[in-house]
Amino acid sequence: MSDAVLAIGTRKGLFLARSTGGGPFEIQPIQFSTVAVPSVAVDTRGATPRLLAGIEYGHFGPSVMYSDDLGQTWKEAERPPIAFPEKTETTLTRVWQITPSPSEPDVVWAGVEPAALFRSEDRGVTYELVEGLWEHPHRERWEPGGGGLCLHTIVPHPTDPRTIGVAVSAAGFYRTFDGGVSWEAANQNIRAPFMPEGQQYPEFGQCVHKVALHPSRPDRLYLQHHFGVYRSDDFGGTWHDIGAGLPSDFGFPIVVHPSRPGTVYVLPLHADMDRTPVDHRYRVYRSDDEGGTWQPLSKGLPDEPVYATVLRDAMTASPAGLFFGTRDGEVYCSRDDGGTWSQVARHLPDVLTVRAAVL
Repeated sequence: MSDAVLAIGTRKGLFLARSTGGGPFEIQPIQFSTVAVPSVAVDTRGATPRLLAGIEYGHFGPSVMYSDDLGQTWKEAERPPIAFPEKTETTLTRVWQITPSPSEPDVVWAGVEPAALFRSEDRGVTYELVEGLWEHPHRERWEPGGGGLCLHTIVPHPTDPRTIGVAVSAAGFYRTFDGGVSWEAANQNIRAPFMPEGQQYPEFGQCVHKVALHPSRPDRLYLQHHFGVYRSDDFGGTWHDIGAGLPSDFGFPIVVHPSRPGTVYVLPLHADMDRTPVDHRYRVYRSDDEGGTWQPLSKGLPDEPVYATVLRDAMTASPAGLFFGTRDGEVYCSRDDGGTWSQVARHLPDVLTVRAAVL
């Protein structure tokens, strides 16, 4: 069995866990204590794995740190890694997402608040604004979701660097086919029930919570919306509702099995006004037929009532396992596709993001 690393970003620090030879994950001492870590990435593309962490230094503002020795030491660029050009008259608020490009060896993408996309060509040390999206005519009419006006999800095509999708709360899904020079809204058939009758399928303005793809079927996307669960078979050209069979179609994370592109996972919550797990039990729902049917998976999860939310980036699927973390500081792992679960950590701060990789 391979060694693996698990990165857990919380509201008050970063926790790394290591597994040796397929054994249990052991939590290491806290890093960046008292500092919020809303985004992490484990970049295994090079000869040496690189950890990336988007952190918030309070009144010193957000930054991106990197480590090439699995968290023993951390470095930061000499200049602010991510900063808006002066002409934009905009200040960075948070780094929501860090995503290594699967098709360009040294490229890393970052999604930030206020909603914008940045590109790095030095494996995540420094970044430049993607001006094509920033200058999109829709941007001035984008409205923030409950968590702010954030670009929280980046889905680069696994083989074509010109094709990239992003999700913005609460603007919707946008895509480019020319490497970021031009962008188009791609929200067809996604319903926004809060809009007036006859206006519930707008070109943009949808509150997308998360989007996921599988590298072997990149045209197929899965989307967790504020009011539904959807699938696209043409990289967002059109969307189809796949929420039937779920106890609720409201939730935040959605992830795809690391080796089976037709297997997708969600963790439903009661509703937007009651953001607690359905029936107050943690149940991960899995579909093995692209969203046609769903089954609940809860063996090993708590039997007693639970009330904590699982955020959009606090669930991940990788060859190291399936993981999710909660807002009351618990982290769970499954190594059999969700069939059984074990607790990795408890009593952590509010879990914001979870990422895992085989080393």
